[in-house]
Amino acid sequence: MTIFNDRTDAGKQLASALQEFRDCENVVVLALPRGGVPVAYEVARALQAPLDVMVVRKLGVPGHRELAMGAIASGNIRVVNEGIVYQLGIPELAIDEVVAEEGAELQRRERLYRGDGGRCEIMGNTIILVDDGIATGATMRAAIAAIKQQQPAQLVVAVPTSALDSYQCIRSEVDKVVCLSTPEPYTAVGCWYRNFSQTSDDEVTQLLQQAANNVKRSD
Repeated sequence: MTIFNDRTDAGKQLASALQEFRDCENVVVLALPRGGVPVAYEVARALQAPLDVMVVRKLGVPGHRELAMGAIASGNIRVVNEGIVYQLGIPELAIDEVVAEEGAELQRRERLYRGDGGRCEIMGNTIILVDDGIATGATMRAAIAAIKQQQPAQLVVAVPTSALDSYQCIRSEVDKVVCLSTPEPYTAVGCWYRNFSQTSDDEVTQLLQQAANNVKRSD
């Protein structure tokens, strides 16, 4: 059972497991903000690859927002966990209201994180999609769907830790999954970190800028 000190520690360990992609052409690291960005920053730095974000928002169950009933991602991608929706009897109107709320936040983060900068090219590139962990998998599945629409040459999911059932599900949707730990019972991602403090918007923008500077220096 692996316990990570923090996201930076997790990112460094994950980067060691991804060395086959170091110095490869056409590799892009995409992070799920906010918590995935410090992890992905270490991966991108070790692989000497560009770093960008794939903005995804969890759709929380009304009244129990920590429980994911799905997720949305850039490109009008919407993934719904039909099992949870059916089990809890969540009406379509309630889902639409959550989608509208989270959609506004998704657009805000897109503008904040990128500013006037463009996105990294996905089509034809090897994409390494990074988060700080996978619990239900709804957020990751939305990101995978959004990326697949843009036709990458290869899609690799890389995470420090994941629930075993989510890992097995996602493994069937991408070319490769690199995961350092699948402890059971899983409970929550934060249980496998000593320090799991919230990542701020400022930290995300700073790390993205630093990653861009790292790539410029290596050119």
